[in-house]
Amino acid sequence: MHLGELLGLDVQRLDDGGATVTLDAEDRHLNQGGTVHGGAIATLVDTAMGAAVFAGTEDDERPVTVEMKVGYLEPAQPGRLTANARVRRRGSRFTVLEVDVEQDGQIVAFATGTFTTV
Repeated sequence: MHLGELLGLDVQRLDDGGATVTLDAEDRHLNQGGTVHGGAIATLVDTAMGAAVFAGTEDDERPVTVEMKVGYLEPAQPGRLTANARVRRRGSRFTVLEVDVEQDGQIVAFATGTFTTV
């Protein structure tokens, strides 16, 4: 079992090269303060970016995270979180992505990242 399965992430690659990943946050995803753990959100973001990069790679290539930054705008509550990843620029060596994480129509986190393939 990989981490995405363990956390309950649902990945959908989009025809336009983006990706949407959902997480139905439960008690197991919460921090001691009762909101969704920042690490769970970071994993949601990283998975969405990787899926978006994967949509534009060859079958024998795998996306690898070079760096990412997550800005937490609002505390996420138990319930559905949706990460929408889009490719900002696909270069010959690196792909730059952006992600919005939404809950109940509100953006609770925003992220940027750089990936390469191996």
